[in-house]
Amino acid sequence: MTPRHRRPAAAALRESGPPRASGPRTVAVRDEMQIPIACSQDIIVARQRGRALAQELGFSSSDLTLIATIISELTRNILNYAGRGTLVLGVLERDRRRGIAVVARDHGPGIPDVARALEIGYSTSGSLGLGLPGVRRLMDEFEIDSCAGRGTTVTARKWIP
Repeated sequence: MTPRHRRPAAAALRESGPPRASGPRTVAVRDEMQIPIACSQDIIVARQRGRALAQELGFSSSDLTLIATIISELTRNILNYAGRGTLVLGVLERDRRRGIAVVARDHGPGIPDVARALEIGYSTSGSLGLGLPGVRRLMDEFEIDSCAGRGTTVTARKWIP
């Protein structure tokens, strides 16, 4: 059995981000919506819903574009590698801050080498290999949990500055 891989990324990758306290911190997620992903039209629906939620929360115009791009990338990965899955969007609250959670979940083949999949330029589909590394770089928090034969869950969070 291939081990699961979790990779928190934000603190090391976003030098300009907010200071982070050590120790566990509670993140409340509310107003969750699940969007089934099974065809390319679902990517459009997911982008629209994610952008609308982020706009409601008060994200800047540039962050709205970034969040829509992240949703496109993650949902496209679901279709390309697993065939179907679910995108979950939710409102985050922590220490009087608000943000958006984007969770892409599938029950596909899993990622055999997560560390390699997170390298810029690595691709198994012939693309530029910017997808997951780009998601990790552009969001404030990033985790990936993948198990061969059981699927992949990517969790990305963006906080309102």
